[in-house]
Amino acid sequence: MLTTRTRLSLALSATAVAALALAGCASSDPLQGGDPGGETGDSSTIVIGSQAYYSNEIIAEIYAQALEGAGFEVDRQFNIGQRDVYMPDIEDGSIDLFPEYTGNLLQYFDEDATATTSEDVYAALQEALPEGLAVLEQSTATDQDSYNVTAEFAEQNGLTSIGDLAGIEGLVLGGAPELEERPYGPTGLEEVYGVTVAFEATADTTVDELVAGNIQVANVYSADPRIETEDLVTLEDPEGLFLASNVVPVVNADIADEIADVINAVSAALTPEGLVALNVQSTVDERSAEDIATDWLAENGLD
Repeated sequence: MLTTRTRLSLALSATAVAALALAGCASSDPLQGGDPGGETGDSSTIVIGSQAYYSNEIIAEIYAQALEGAGFEVDRQFNIGQRDVYMPDIEDGSIDLFPEYTGNLLQYFDEDATATTSEDVYAALQEALPEGLAVLEQSTATDQDSYNVTAEFAEQNGLTSIGDLAGIEGLVLGGAPELEERPYGPTGLEEVYGVTVAFEATADTTVDELVAGNIQVANVYSADPRIETEDLVTLEDPEGLFLASNVVPVVNADIADEIADVINAVSAALTPEGLVALNVQSTVDERSAEDIATDWLAENGLD
């Protein structure tokens, strides 16, 4: 979902596409529950996809293991690129289940959408989805633009939300150069929250500059592992300055009801802080998505 994330450089081969299509057709029949003792086969196989992005793959693996634990057959089709690559496979039924992000997915289907808050975006997304697709319950976990401060600065100034920055003198906001002109940049901060900031283009050094004290507010993606490793605080955005992009399962409508209980339980347990911690295990601890998912499900009583 990030523009900096790796896109799939080569198209899937004809053979792979055919295999996915067969799997999708097989999984389009309504599932007969998730009875581990029942018959399993192609008709009950759920094809799960993921982006070529470690955080998205971890969530997809959690979905997969949770469904397997409930007795469903799962076919993993991970690391298949970005939205313009995998969405056609979701729409034609070749992929049954995919971890997505509400705001970005809404913009994919409706470029003119104006919703920004979490609940409004979720509602608008359900209306914008094409026939044959559905979304299950969204998680509170997000992967989106956010404003962050150091834990020390938050404690000193009693900060929990962006609006709490109002009245603090000498604030410097850091981020990519284009942030200065974005609607959620300095102008948006002042118009929506009454927060006045100077701007410094920090790009790849944004977190380093924040930790060093050279800037006081940093534009960081909300699932960035450095939020945990550098002891940062993500400020709440109740007014919807940023487009909300909550983690949400997009699913083949034919099987939505059959897997809803299992996947909704995952979404309910996945928190913003929890997603950051999962990403730390991947990038810092260098653990596999499989092992991370197994432990997370056990820790949350979902294994």
